[in-house]
Parts: sequence; structure tokens; C-alpha cells
Amino acid sequence: MKKLTLLLLAIATSITGFSQEDEASGSNIQTYTPSKLLSQGQWDIKFFNNLYTQTESTFTSGTEARETYFTSTVDVFTGISANNRFNVGLLLEFRSNVIGDRDALDVFKFDGESNTARSGFTSFAPAVKFNPIKSVSNFTIQTAFHIPLVDNESENGVFLDQKGFTFQNRFFYDYNFNSKWQLFTELNTEYHFGKKEESFANNSLSLTPGLFLSYFPSSKFTVLGLVQHSQRIDTGNDFEQDFTAVGGGAKYQISDVLNIETLYSKFVRGNNTGLGQSFNIGLRALF
Repeated sequence: MKKLTLLLLAIATSITGFSQEDEASGSNIQTYTPSKLLSQGQWDIKFFNNLYTQTESTFTSGTEARETYFTSTVDVFTGISANNRFNVGLLLEFRSNVIGDRDALDVFKFDGESNTARSGFTSFAPAVKFNPIKSVSNFTIQTAFHIPLVDNESENGVFLDQKGFTFQNRFFYDYNFNSKWQLFTELNTEYHFGKKEESFANNSLSLTPGLFLSYFPSSKFTVLGLVQHSQRIDTGNDFEQDFTAVGGGAKYQISDVLNIETLYSKFVRGNNTGLGQSFNIGLRALF
């Protein structure tokens, strides 16, 4: 079970804004949704932190010993094409996990030598982001290849991260109803592969669609609601899984360069999964 719960950390990565047609009049949070590509020479750096904690799962009934999984990511992208249709980037991931009914905030102690905790840098991924259809400027695809840095997926019963490669494609699209309301959609696909005995996730395909509805009281502030579902399809490792989450959040434009975002989600149902909640906060610099 400790191997399974960290899968829940993959959702909650995309916060919404406005589509590309409103670039001239909107703030960064309105203009630069995940569907928006950068101009040549422009940089986008996102520091995102996710804390998932659970005392329930689909494996047992009632309360269980608490398990908490913290994931911190840094995503760096830059524009390299004159027609603003191609970006390149690098994704970095750090994790800290605790089990054994420890307090959720114990993930920030980073006491990885104990028998109830592990932490460390776990993967990196070169990435590209591009617009495949010139006439549909607010539809983009992000492709990344995740390379694991962990030696062992679990040690002393403590799971850290998958020991396997992941080929990931994320499809982004946004739509403006008017100047106040916007719908952002995402389909995240991940194929995990490697030696079968090294990871429960190897030789499986994950499909995670999501809907994010945003309301803008002003150009510098937005609130949103979300619903996401994830379906893991077994392709050779005898393991399938699915779960659904709902939640909400907000984003605020602090300056011309920097914005802050928060997000909360609750995992309301699933199979072969934990049923916890996720707390997220991120900073994004765009210049």
C-alpha cells in the first residue's frame, strides 16, 4: 500500500488563467495558462510543492496509521522559436515521505536515516512544449522523459519514488466564456516502463483527464474549482488502479514577474488507492 499512495501526488499541477487571444489586455495569470507558449528568449520558472496525507484507503475500512508524501518540483522552460510555437525545458523533482502515524509536517524534518522516513532528489526530465496546430493557438502538448535517480523504490518499508522511466505527454486546452470565466482542460498520459520487479508501476499506462473552471474577480486574482480522474491500465505488471479528486484553489499576481498559487484537493473515491487530501502551494516567475 505504501507504494501505491504516492501515485496520488501526480495530479494538481496545472492552475488556470486566460487563453492566448487575451494576451494584450490580461495579466500573466490570465495570459500564461499551461496552454500558452513562451516567446523566443522568454523564461518561465515554476516552484511547486505538494503535500499529500492520508489515514484512509480502499484496502481497509476505518482509520489507518497516517502516511504523508511531500513532492517539490522545479520546472524551467524557455522559448526558442521565432514563431512562438516551440519551448524546451527541464523538470526536477525532490521527495520526502514519512509513515508509521507520524505527524504530516514531519516530512520537513528530512530525517531519512530513520525507519519511518526517506527523502532525496528522485528524478529529472528533459521536456519540450509545442503547438501542433497553428490555427488553434490555445492547444499545446508538453512531452517529457522522466529519468529515475532512486536506487531502491522502497527501503525498510518506506516508499520514496518509482524506479522506472516515464514517457509523459500532457495535452492542454483553454476556452474563454467571457472576461470573467474560463475553462481549462488537461489530459495527462504517462507510460511507465522498466524492469517488472523494480517497480509496481512499470509496464502500465496512466490516463488523467482534468477540468478546471476559473473565475476572475480582477485581472490579478482568480479562484477555481477542479475535478480530476486517473486511470491506470495494466500492460504487464498485474496492477490496475483508479481514483477521482475534487478541489479548489486561487492564484494571485504579486508583481509583473511573480505570482503565487494555492490548491486543495480531496480524493473522494478509487480502487487500489489511498483516500487522502492534498495541499499545494507554488510560485511562478515569468520574464
